[in-house]
Order: sequence, then C-alpha cells, then structure tokens
Amino acid sequence: MSALEKEVLEELKSSETSVKPDYELFDENTQAIVFNYQTKAIQRMLDFDYACRRKTPSVAAIVYASRPGYHKCFWGSEEIMIPIYRTTKEAAEKHKKADVFINFASFRSSYESSMEALEQPTIRTVAIIAEGIPERKARKLVSAAARMDKCVIGPATVGGIKAGKFKIGNTAGSIENIIDTRLYVPGCVGFVSKSGGMSNELYNTISMACRIDGEQRDDLAYPALNEGIAVGGDSFPGSTLCDHLLRMEKNPDIKFLVALGEVGGDGEYKICEAIKSGEISKPVVMWVMGTCSTLFPGEVQFGHAGARADGEEETAHAKNQALKEAGAIVPNSFDDLGDVIKGVYKDLAAKKVIQPVEIPKAKVVPIDISDAQKQGLIRKPTNFVSTISDDRGEELSYNGVPISRVVSDGFGIGGTLGLLWFKRELPKFASDFLELILVLTADHGPAVSGAHNTIVAARAGKDLVSAVASGMLTIGPRFGGAIDGASQHFKHAVDNNMSPEEFIVDMKKKGIPIPGIGHRVKSLSNPDKRVELLKDYALTHFGSAKYIKFAMEVEQLTTKKKGNLILNVDGAIGTSFIDMLQAAESFDDEEIQKFVELGFLNGLFLVGRCMGMVGHFMDQGNLSQSLYRHPWDDITYMSDSSGPG
Repeated sequence: MSALEKEVLEELKSSETSVKPDYELFDENTQAIVFNYQTKAIQRMLDFDYACRRKTPSVAAIVYASRPGYHKCFWGSEEIMIPIYRTTKEAAEKHKKADVFINFASFRSSYESSMEALEQPTIRTVAIIAEGIPERKARKLVSAAARMDKCVIGPATVGGIKAGKFKIGNTAGSIENIIDTRLYVPGCVGFVSKSGGMSNELYNTISMACRIDGEQRDDLAYPALNEGIAVGGDSFPGSTLCDHLLRMEKNPDIKFLVALGEVGGDGEYKICEAIKSGEISKPVVMWVMGTCSTLFPGEVQFGHAGARADGEEETAHAKNQALKEAGAIVPNSFDDLGDVIKGVYKDLAAKKVIQPVEIPKAKVVPIDISDAQKQGLIRKPTNFVSTISDDRGEELSYNGVPISRVVSDGFGIGGTLGLLWFKRELPKFASDFLELILVLTADHGPAVSGAHNTIVAARAGKDLVSAVASGMLTIGPRFGGAIDGASQHFKHAVDNNMSPEEFIVDMKKKGIPIPGIGHRVKSLSNPDKRVELLKDYALTHFGSAKYIKFAMEVEQLTTKKKGNLILNVDGAIGTSFIDMLQAAESFDDEEIQKFVELGFLNGLFLVGRCMGMVGHFMDQGNLSQSLYRHPWDDITYMSDSSGPG
C-alpha cells in the first residue's frame, strides 16, 4: 500500500460522509458527484428523487473542467442550480457528504478520473459508465479500490438503483417506467446483473412477478425491488455478482435474491460456493444467459467483452447446472424466469416473511417541453439567473434577507453591498468601511477623465444615463483601475513572504510600475487626507492589517527616491480591502483570492465615482445664469472658471 493510499484511508475514517451499514451503498441521503456534463442523466436522477419525495437532490456537484460555474436544472417544476467544478478534488472538498462518484468520462480518460476519485477520502463508491478500459488499467482500479475498502461498479455499467432512495444516471430508464414498476418504493428483492440493458428488463419482470394474484388496491401491496446493480460486462469488473449478493445477504430488508449471469468467466461458481457454505442463505433465483451458444458450430463472442466461453465450464449450460446443484432456484429457460420469481415471492408472502405495505403515490414529475408539446403541458427554463436577489415572492429579498429587514435593521449602503456583492451579512466595521470608501471616491474634481467626459456629454445635450456612461467608460488603470492592480500585486508579495525591497526589485524586473504608488499632486510634504483616513481605519479595525502595513513599508522606500511616490488612494483601498476581508472572518483564503483575481474591486470605484458623475451632470443643468455661449458654435465656457464646462 502506497503512502498516498494509507493517507486516504486515514482521512476516510475521519471524513464527514454519511454513516451507512457496510451492506448499504446508497440510502435516501446519498449524494453523488457527476463527472462530465451529462445533463439528461442528471435530470433523470433529480426526477427520480422528486418522485420518491427525497428531501435533497441526489446530485451534489458536477465536475467539468471546461465550464466551471453552475448547471441549471429542474427539481419538479422549480429550477435549481448545481455547482460545477474544474476538478474532482475541489468538488469532493466542497461537498464532503457526497460519497458516490458517477464517472461519465470516455474510455480514454476513465481510468485517470476514476483513480482520482478513489483518492478522495470522502468518496466511497465509484460507478464507471465507460466500456473498453484496457484490462491492465482495469486491474489496477480493482486493486486500488480493494486496498482502500471502496466499491467500484463497472466499467461498462449503467450503474444501479436503490428503490425509493437513489439511482445512478440513466438506470431504470424513464420516470414513467420507474413509476409503473414501483421503483419509487423500497421493496424486498435484491437483484444483480452483468448487463445494464437486461437489468432494466428485469426490473420490470420483478415488478410484475411481485404482484400477488387478485391484488386490487393501489395503496396496499407487496413491494418489489429493493436494490439493483449492474456490475458491467467487461472482463475485469470493479465488483462482482457475488460481491453484491453477499452484501445484499446482510440486508434485513432484502428477503430473496435474483441474479442474471452470462457466458464466460467463473463468477457464477463463486456464487455456488457461497450458497454451499451458507454465506448466502436467502433464496437465490438465478439464470445464466447464453445457452444458445451451443447451437453454433464455433466459439461465440456475445456483446460484452467478458461474454465468451474459453472452456466448457464457462458455458451457460455448465453454470446453470452448477447453480442448480448448489441450491439456487434455476428456471428451465429465460422465459420461465418471471414465473419462478413469482413462485418464490408468493411462498415468502404466504409464510409472512414478506408483508404488504402502503404504496404512496409518486409525486408527479412535470413533462419537458419536447414531450409536452402535443399535450400542451410545458415547462420553460429561464433565460437569466440570479443568486443575489429574488423578487418572485411577496417581498423582495437580497441574498435571502427580506428588504423590510434590510431597512429595519439598518444595513445601510455598506451592508447592502455585503449582501449583493459578497452574499453574506458583514460585520458593522466592514460595512462601515465600504461606505467610507464610497465617500472618499465619490469625486476627485472636474478635471479627471470621468468627470470631464460626463460634463462634455452633458453640455452636448446627452441625457443623464448617456453622460454618466461616458464617464464610466474611462475607468481603468489610470482612473481607478489601480485598485485591482494594487490588491493583486501587494497580496502576491505578502503571501509569498517578500520583503518591501524584494517587491520593488521584482516589479522593476517585470517592468511594471507599482500600482497604488505615486501621485501627481500629493507628496510627503503634502499628504493625501483620504489615504490618512483609510490607514487610520484599517489599523484600528482590521487586526494585523498586514497588507496595508506592507504597502506603508514600501512607501517608505519609494519616497526616498522621490517625494511624490507615496501610497495613493487606489493603493490604500486595494490593500486595506484585503485586510478587511480577513478581519471579517467569514471569507476563506480561496474566496479572497477569487475576489482579487476577478478584478471587481473597481466596483467600489465605479459606485463611488458614479455619485460624483451624476453630480457633475446635474451641475451643468444649473449653470445657465453664469454661462456664455459663443454665437457660432456649441462650445460653452464658464465665466468664472477656466476648466471644461
């Protein structure tokens, strides 16, 4: 066992996965991580959940490297969003209770993605849908799973189903078939097969066989399937027919077992041994398919990679005979399988081993547009989504907080920004800090580009929105954009334990002027009062305030070269803002890094300067008494100012 596998085992013991008996792979709380963007399979899982009246969706997350974000899907008639992550590791760390990994990767990448899933301490079961994984790699997967005490279903499987509780991907077909076969209600039959297609067929057979003659009431009946697993038809499956039968033997809710084998391999003989030894004591109804192979003159290869007899003992006839001699209940042909299952079921029901239960009605799952056009029953997905506000109810809410509470509790502008930008309630010192930034950035005089463009557009007769938009479009590295640059570069320096001297040298080597350092007018002898206010607030409220302190140390070095190379407003905001996020204690390092990388700190500058731009627009409308308009053009001058007007 490698060091990595030992570490995984130790982490698995202390993980936050839901606790299940060792014979249970799935229950009503099981959640899965789906690898690859299989939207139809995901929706079928959610429709099954909804019909079964599960409280939570069974799909916790999706892994799809090329499209991180959210996937929009239906929970009944309501739309929900499932997060999409770039890597399995990230998804597993974010969703520790998701202990099933459903791998829809192609055969080319199924091995690597499955091994990565097995290495996650919270993943307990891996279902591999792809077929054709090279045997050498399949053996490695099986070996790794065994050492880690984890279960692999597949390769080449449709997965499995726990009736009324959980299903993998497209198992059991459409929701209509699931309801018709009562798979939305837990039953008493454990079923295992190599073939995924035949497992769907047998779910229907078992359902029909487990309806006692004369049954009339829909609300009281004998339940059918409890759990069904398709182990896959490849030569080296991650788990065998016998593995699952032994597991189902331990389940007190399962009263008898049904299995479907096929020609090739020796897995069925292990079942014979388990029956003879008493490891399997429950009634076993089993049929091995492929008896027709004796009618062909030569060796026959059936559809599955493992469905080929290399000797007499691997033929279906030999296996069926061995099972019958071991004590399994073997029909005379596949056509008789349903009748044999029915006979065992009726016998157990007569002995009161199986009791009738109330059969609740399944919740009605809405029909998609493509299926409902002729019937006029349509559900249409939205074109836009929002995770920050909701106006569908009686009262508008910001991130789930009713607007009445936002007002009554005095959230203010800063608190509102916390709800809309950061999706959480901020402590008062943080919301007050946001308001301080807006006050300090509201305006910087009429000569800066944003104000100048707003004024020019206003005097050209443009409306308020057009004039302010003209000013907003100038926001960039030379007009507010240094906030983002300062936060990114200073954070990188502090996080990498660089000294102020090393930081300055590094920026010089890169040929990048240090964002947030330097001012055209202000200097050591003429300090910027706004920067002083920001420093005082940060040092008073933000604990260690290590980022702005680092910026102040850099300023001490840069001002030795030139007096105006001071820490400016952009630099003070960019660095102290990171300190504020850390002091708030509700943001982890990953979130803070994402905020910085997104470059959205300019939003503070945008909101603040918009207030000033609106003021400049309004100012132009109130200057009529002191304006002089040239008689032959549209150039307008203020009588008491040389600035633009």
